[in-house]
Amino acid sequence: MIDENQTCGIGQDSMPYMTCLIHIFEDWFGVEQLEDYLNFANYLLKNVLREAYSHNLWDGARKTVATLWDGHAAVWHGYEVHGMEKIPEEGPALIIFYHGAIPIDFYYFMAKIFIHKGRTCRVVADHFVFKIPGFSLLLDVFCALHGPREKCVEILRSGHLLAISPGGVREALISDETYNIIWGNRKGFAQVAIDAKVPIIPMFTQNIREGFRSLGGTRLFRWLYEKFRYPFAPMYGGFPVKLRTYLGDPIPYDPEITAEELAEKTKNAVQALIDKHQRIPGNIMSALLERFHKNQKIN
Repeated sequence: MIDENQTCGIGQDSMPYMTCLIHIFEDWFGVEQLEDYLNFANYLLKNVLREAYSHNLWDGARKTVATLWDGHAAVWHGYEVHGMEKIPEEGPALIIFYHGAIPIDFYYFMAKIFIHKGRTCRVVADHFVFKIPGFSLLLDVFCALHGPREKCVEILRSGHLLAISPGGVREALISDETYNIIWGNRKGFAQVAIDAKVPIIPMFTQNIREGFRSLGGTRLFRWLYEKFRYPFAPMYGGFPVKLRTYLGDPIPYDPEITAEELAEKTKNAVQALIDKHQRIPGNIMSALLERFHKNQKIN
């Protein structure tokens, strides 16, 4: 067993073993300021979470889950958010995002918002997700819902943040490393924004398809989904690729625009983020190199 007061190194460059190990892990995982993050996590566990649980069980649960997700995001993916200032400090906004095979990026994003802005971002989830054993509790913690449109409008009018992926499960299963947007003719999200008179913030996460891949685009699994509306397709991944979430400029409320026009405008905004920040086709090895290469240029 190593005494944390022991030192490694020689002469003036010697340092405690625990600090030495932290620096090794920083180099290994490509995480900078790991010691600062661990200190912050320790502070949260000892002070913030204890206080949160003492006042409200759900608030404590949210802070616990958010802290765990944020830690996993930092260590496994070196997760970053670019454009966080575009999320309002208060008041409503509708966030529209591209749906990866597994939307782990959105879990990370919700954690970031909760930790750094103190806000909970509601999200519209497919009805089947609520039937997954044990997962419904997590959805309750972060106030997930499955509609309908009137409920979404009510949430926004109440001043909350709400997120929707128009592609949903179909996009998760069928889209691939070419990052094609699969929204069909869906425009309900645009009507929600118009009815609630709120801005739309487009969102996309770089390399999300390299973290997890779906085989749902094959003829058999696509037929199964269209027939039963259930995601039977197998997935693989969990790779520690670099993930960066980009938020586009808000699309302001315009009383003169139609739902069809707003839906198309939003789709173009998400596509612009993909075109600017994503290598097409996506490549797992390149995404892994981005994760561990410190001098990798940010697009």
